[in-house]
Amino acid sequence: MIRRRGLNTKSEPFDVAVVGGGASGTIVAAQLARKGLGCALIDGSGLVGRGIAYSTTEPVHLLNVRAEGMSAWAGEPDHFARRFGEEGGEPRGFAERRLFGRYLGDILEEALESGKVTHLSSTVNGASRDGAWRVRLDNGDVVEARALVLASGNQQPESLRALAGAGDRLIANPWGADARAAVADLAQTGGAALIVGTGLTMVDLALSLDAVGYRGHAVAISRRGQIPRSHADFDPAPVELEGLPQGNLRALWRWLRKRSAQVGWRAAVDSLRPHSHPLWQKLDLDQQKRFMRHARPWWDVHRHRIAPQVAATVAGMIADDRLEVMAGRIVASEPAEDGVCVTLRRRGASEPRQIQVAYVFNCTGPLHSMSRTQSPLLLSLIDAGEARPDALDIGFEVDEHSRAGERLWALGPLSKGRYWEIIAVPDIRDQAAAVAEDIAKELA
Repeated sequence: MIRRRGLNTKSEPFDVAVVGGGASGTIVAAQLARKGLGCALIDGSGLVGRGIAYSTTEPVHLLNVRAEGMSAWAGEPDHFARRFGEEGGEPRGFAERRLFGRYLGDILEEALESGKVTHLSSTVNGASRDGAWRVRLDNGDVVEARALVLASGNQQPESLRALAGAGDRLIANPWGADARAAVADLAQTGGAALIVGTGLTMVDLALSLDAVGYRGHAVAISRRGQIPRSHADFDPAPVELEGLPQGNLRALWRWLRKRSAQVGWRAAVDSLRPHSHPLWQKLDLDQQKRFMRHARPWWDVHRHRIAPQVAATVAGMIADDRLEVMAGRIVASEPAEDGVCVTLRRRGASEPRQIQVAYVFNCTGPLHSMSRTQSPLLLSLIDAGEARPDALDIGFEVDEHSRAGERLWALGPLSKGRYWEIIAVPDIRDQAAAVAEDIAKELA
């Protein structure tokens, strides 16, 4: 259990204020503590030390990366695998996400016990800089810090205008209490459901439905109808950066297709992992936008794979007609008796299709637009000119040290415009270690 602590009342500011207590915030706070820096970790979600991704309590929700790759500490690759082994797991196995959440919680607890980290259970309303950073909390308190780290993770998904008629049958947060209640109701009634999005969030929801014995029919819809592929054993086929096409998206895509035919697509995709940051940065803005429009859905489902047992469950639901995956779009929605009537248009179909469902779940994934952010903190930084959106508008513009401004650092998804592949723990742990090192040098 993470201990809640009140606002530090010392006259001197904290060395660092970290906003966000999920995986990235927890890891960077622990790194800062190891360097002897005093840190305020500000998170009022009630999920500090775990975040949304690892706060699930359902055993069917597994990590999408093997245990051997999930250490939170850069330079200690088997740190989590040892913990998983103590629980009876294997290094190449896929641990339950709730176990990884406990692991992160233990790391944070150790940092708290060091006296270097103070958890403030509050929401941040804004921040400004006048020598030191002044971070405004929702309870009216102000936290002063010499440096500020943004580790708030993914932004909430945008509302869907075509589902305005769904009313309270639309579940906007698939992780919240409303979603759990809806899943329980569907298990009891066998009612139909519509899942908007076919990525990893859809997979989690499908697993939750299967775990409670759901026997109804759920339709999952996205523009392309692509779902994450399964992990499988393969022989690695590493490549050197110098042997890859750089600065040309089309040439890189041709290389990937050819290489996949030679060594298998999993080996080919994973061979690009060590080089993802320089490859992304070599693409000009037009090519990065082209990747996001056309190639990203295909890259995501092959790159961000799911555990074999998870893939088997999803395939079984499809075979049993409990889950239908559709490429298409939502045209309209309107209230119906005990649910909502939704008009869909399948991709390539000349006529729309109407279905009546008990609930609609928004599983479209996080908002990728700084210009449409609803975060008071991010808006305050942009309005004050302390930080600015990147050229793709998906995060903040950061330099090679992940600095977004004067004594301001951004971690994880907020730095995606520069790094692209920066949302998985193996990427975040290295970034957090580098940021902590950079902060230590700056404050020294």
